[in-house]
Amino acid sequence: MILANRTYGEKGETLVILHGLFGQSDNWTGIARKLSESLKVITLDLRNHGDSPHSEDFTYELMANDVVDTCKAMNIGNIHLAGHSMGGKVAMVVAQKFPELLRSLVVIDIAPKFYNPHHQQILKGLNALKPSEIQGRQDAEEELSAYIQDAGVRQFLLKNLKRKDTDGFEWKFNLKVLTDKIENVGKSTKDAISVVAALFFYGEKSSYLKDSDKTEIQALFPNSEFRMMEGAGHWLHAENPTEMIAVLKDWVNRNS
Repeated sequence: MILANRTYGEKGETLVILHGLFGQSDNWTGIARKLSESLKVITLDLRNHGDSPHSEDFTYELMANDVVDTCKAMNIGNIHLAGHSMGGKVAMVVAQKFPELLRSLVVIDIAPKFYNPHHQQILKGLNALKPSEIQGRQDAEEELSAYIQDAGVRQFLLKNLKRKDTDGFEWKFNLKVLTDKIENVGKSTKDAISVVAALFFYGEKSSYLKDSDKTEIQALFPNSEFRMMEGAGHWLHAENPTEMIAVLKDWVNRNS
């Protein structure tokens, strides 16, 4: 599958960025534009997200293949690949299966371990909402607030609403498949060792990557190192984009 993509900049090393669950390439626009001052930055919409095609099949192996197929179609290689959360797991599988494509890897706030499904309340709210019947985004936010208390999370999710050609809205992401196959998002990515240079960048207040995970990570990615963003939770790129930009730029420069 060839994924929808956006390119920022034309010079320097190539950095490809993958978003997380319920996200899209737009989530990284500000950071990509800033990085494009010295890098060529490409942001992708993973399958069943953003403007990329929808599919009933939704696994990390297929998503990794999509990234590789898209890079081939764009005639790019020797890339630096960064992924946040679910996108980080996709990036790890690319590094494990297709190391020849990569110069380096950045995994943002996720480990290769299994995670129990924990998005049930979000999915309940999204499925309760009827986009085709709402009149505006404010209506959607009010309906979602009954299920999702965090206003930031609601705004993040509602970026996926788009107006239909007729009345009402529709979701960009494939809500049915994400709901039916949410357990696939938590699956481990421990199938192989990768010697690609890897940075695991995580939030101090996040529970996604813990100190107890580091031994296993280093066994799977022996050329890995760790960096923590102080005071941050899971959404490092939104909570401190300035530090995210600096860390990505420094990492790419060190591994060019």
